[in-house]
Amino acid sequence: MHYRRGSAPVVARRGGGRGTLPKPPPAPAWRLSADWRQLPLFGQIPRDYGRLDPADADLASPWLAWAKYLAYQFAETRGWGRGIRFAVNRGLALILTGYVEGDIIRHTEIFAPLRALDLRVGHVVTVLEKMEIFEDDSEPSLEGWLAERLEGLSPGIRSEAERWTRVLHNGGPRSLPRREGTVWLSLSRVRPALLEWSTHYDNLREVTRDDDIKTLHGRQRHDQLVAMRSLFTWAKRSGLIFRNPTSRIKVGQYEYAVLQPLVPAQVDRSVAAATTPATRLILALAAVHAARVTQIATLMLDDVDLGNRRLTIAGRVRPLDDLTLKLLLDWLDHRRSRWPNTANFHLLINNQTATKASRASNHWISASMRGQDATLERLRVDRLLEEALTHGPDPLHLAAVFGLDDKTAMRYADSARALLEQAAEQQLDETCSTRTPPDAIMGV
Repeated sequence: MHYRRGSAPVVARRGGGRGTLPKPPPAPAWRLSADWRQLPLFGQIPRDYGRLDPADADLASPWLAWAKYLAYQFAETRGWGRGIRFAVNRGLALILTGYVEGDIIRHTEIFAPLRALDLRVGHVVTVLEKMEIFEDDSEPSLEGWLAERLEGLSPGIRSEAERWTRVLHNGGPRSLPRREGTVWLSLSRVRPALLEWSTHYDNLREVTRDDDIKTLHGRQRHDQLVAMRSLFTWAKRSGLIFRNPTSRIKVGQYEYAVLQPLVPAQVDRSVAAATTPATRLILALAAVHAARVTQIATLMLDDVDLGNRRLTIAGRVRPLDDLTLKLLLDWLDHRRSRWPNTANFHLLINNQTATKASRASNHWISASMRGQDATLERLRVDRLLEEALTHGPDPLHLAAVFGLDDKTAMRYADSARALLEQAAEQQLDETCSTRTPPDAIMGV
């Protein structure tokens, strides 16, 4: 019998595409309940996952069945696409081949093999953490940075500076942990002095008052002295030094320059650079609502109340203007069409965070305005100045509307007052220059 086109029945194939049946979910599976297991004689020997061939994966492993069931649940709740599901299942099949009860899978063992096969390391780790068989032994970024910044110091000063930095980062009995950015700035500001002291001192006990600050001036001197005070205060409290050489050194009141508003051409260039729904909304949040980059990144969907036209930024409810409302609707339409299955409740998401629950990074939020004269921070400052110039230099009004602290509100009020005085003097000079001289009136 000869084959005729169209005579054979069409069998639907699994795996997606038009006219195909969806792949059925995996059967429910749970952790194995073994009555006994053979304990290792010499401890767990590190496995070389790079030598495993994905074609030799043990697809019948009960551990893999449990992992696939957990991965399916994560995919349904977080909106993983078909490509991510396939990559995660393939990575789990590779990692769990030959797995036995009691083994610990470490980050340093699986990171390189999974990246070599272009598989999703983070999503695979999420499933392994849920199974409680994963250990993150990767080196934190602070460790490498700390070793680099302490390079070149004498052994005694290096040890003491490292202990101080770790207390700043982790906290201590009488101190709270600082943010990582604060720790980086503190060590970077005191590092030049540490390098100089290391040339002729062995520890901080030998540093005297005359060795503190010699050549720095202005803002650099202020910042370095603040970091030095933190270092020597901790050293004296810990019993490393007898006397704090930075005590009773006057820092002086730092005189801030008058904040200047942006010119229209600078704002126009930033507006032209915002070409996507996300960047246009980010621009409006900074330029209209004076939101910081971190506040924009942490906005949630629940913070937007379209019915009552309200937006909550950093705990403060603000009315939605027409421009922000339009940009919000445009972004929500784009978000719904681009990531229809996402379960991320953050307002602004991207390809990396759409399948997770984390927020977008500050780098991604500010990337579109980087290199422009009117950055997001400059736009925020310009909005605060505009409010102070329009409604008067009242720090209480600025604090109530934007949630600024007292010193920040007073700084913006002082800058607005100085700008208003400069404008008044300039207008007075122009009026005097255009007025008819008295000698001309008398005919002289």
